[in-house]
Amino acid sequence: MDEKDNIYNNTENPQPTENPRQIEQTPQYEPFMYEPIGFRQNSDVNITENIKLEELKLKKQHIRHEHTIIIIFFILVLITLIIGTYGIISDIVKSEKALSTLSKNNVIIYQSAKPAGANKTENFVDEDGRYTTEGAAAAVRDSIVEIYTYSDAMHQTLLGTGSGVILSDEGYIVTNAHVLNANGYHDVHIADGRVYSAKVIGRDSKTDIAVLKITADNLSPAVLGDSDEVIVGEQVIAVGNPAGLSNTVTDGIVSAVNRKIKSDSTGFEMNCIQTNADISPGNSGGALVNMYGQVIGITSSKYASTFYEGLGFAITINEAKPIIEELINNGFVSGRFRIGITLIGMNNELSIESIEQKLGFDLPEDFRGIYIDQISPDCDIANTELKPGDFITEIDGTPVTSYDELFNALTNKYKAGDKVPAKCAHIDKSGKITTYEIEFKLMEDTSGDY
Repeated sequence: MDEKDNIYNNTENPQPTENPRQIEQTPQYEPFMYEPIGFRQNSDVNITENIKLEELKLKKQHIRHEHTIIIIFFILVLITLIIGTYGIISDIVKSEKALSTLSKNNVIIYQSAKPAGANKTENFVDEDGRYTTEGAAAAVRDSIVEIYTYSDAMHQTLLGTGSGVILSDEGYIVTNAHVLNANGYHDVHIADGRVYSAKVIGRDSKTDIAVLKITADNLSPAVLGDSDEVIVGEQVIAVGNPAGLSNTVTDGIVSAVNRKIKSDSTGFEMNCIQTNADISPGNSGGALVNMYGQVIGITSSKYASTFYEGLGFAITINEAKPIIEELINNGFVSGRFRIGITLIGMNNELSIESIEQKLGFDLPEDFRGIYIDQISPDCDIANTELKPGDFITEIDGTPVTSYDELFNALTNKYKAGDKVPAKCAHIDKSGKITTYEIEFKLMEDTSGDY
């Protein structure tokens, strides 16, 4: 066996040839694999190093890929925030403009006119002559005046205001006596705006009725009704000038008829219509009107309740009319008398306390009469024994303890110019009562103050 054969046949210790031609093989990878499918044949070390290099390369590529994704994500977030912020600011600005435009241009307000002819006067009255509230107000509006009372001729000091009702073309106007001042100056404002100075024709404080006169053309006199025909529940309106608010109309019903109401200033009793139509101080002298446009009463705050709402009173026109006629014809109510005294009755505890305060001592428990506070020097009673601080206990044998009892005792038997017998009393500080009798003449009252 030659040397060549030994070389190839030495299987136990094979020896590589000195210059064999080695063929290096690089690892082979599929695209989805990280592990090689072919290996180099030179050594395990080289294979391992190549694997690590490839793994490091892949890891770096993966890290770069993750960094790129994170950067893109943050860029997207930043863009989103910028766009969102801009959108919010833009919406706020645009919303203000939109709301402003909406409020100015897009709000729908509905408005329409009344049907044709709705305000025509002929539509406010039926075939029987009965008005609606609008018709009744229109029928009397031009007949109601506003009265201003001043204390001086220059009309600098205003004492008060009230209402009045035009009675005739001659310019006679009825109002309440308490609206006027006996020594004052008076202006009358009529509905069309004209203003006239007024003259007091007559006034009667007992009934709270007075008459003025103006000189004017084209007046609208009111039509007076018959207050005896008034029924409970009937619809009415009150027309006047409360708080200087000209031609104010309030409506209501007749709450009661034939109410005997006393004036809170004189205590005189008048026949009144009760109504729930509002009657305020400025309404004094105005008109209570039925639905036929007729004046059925003269409203007066002096007869209104100061303790309860919805209680207003008007002097019935049938009771006011004779007084109005007397004032126009005479300037006063004929047959009225005055005694000439100012008195305090003993019909309640407060009055008795007031008298005892004036006297400075207590009255005897069983004593009754009317206390004389003042006596007018121009009256006949001033010529008698009666003095302020004394009492009248009887009128012609009739005991009297109040104004009403005194008035009734006189009107039942006497008239102006008659002589009246009276029993009087004087009480000293010890409580001793001294009685005496007088006789005095009733004076005719032409002033209207009593």
